[in-house]
Amino acid sequence: MGFTPTDKHLKRAGLDYWHLLDITFYENLDEFFRINEGGNFYYYTTKALNTYYEVSYPDNTYLIFGREDAGLPEELLYNNRERCVRIPMVNNEAARSLNLSNSAAIGAYEVLRQWGFPKLKNYGKLTQYDWE
Repeated sequence: MGFTPTDKHLKRAGLDYWHLLDITFYENLDEFFRINEGGNFYYYTTKALNTYYEVSYPDNTYLIFGREDAGLPEELLYNNRERCVRIPMVNNEAARSLNLSNSAAIGAYEVLRQWGFPKLKNYGKLTQYDWE
């Protein structure tokens, strides 16, 4: 991961709600697929033909992202090409891709949007004024 879940840098990065998350750690990708057999896996990659918003994400969806420097293994992408999706990028070979945290946020919020933002607070309020 490049960090530990107890890392003080997490709090500085704004993840002070870490204790509210339900996190599972896996030894490797094979273990993840074995434990989550039957899941709907979508692979985020710059090499995909479909864009992330063209997909309807069913229940039991998992979004899979690779390392920023290497991406996902090409064999995995090739064997799952119908489940590979990309985030549109500027058309310039010098621009590689968005960073991993931004890409994960885009993917996760598209799934949540399609699902109607379940269990999320979907409103806000001002501290000094009413919206009415």
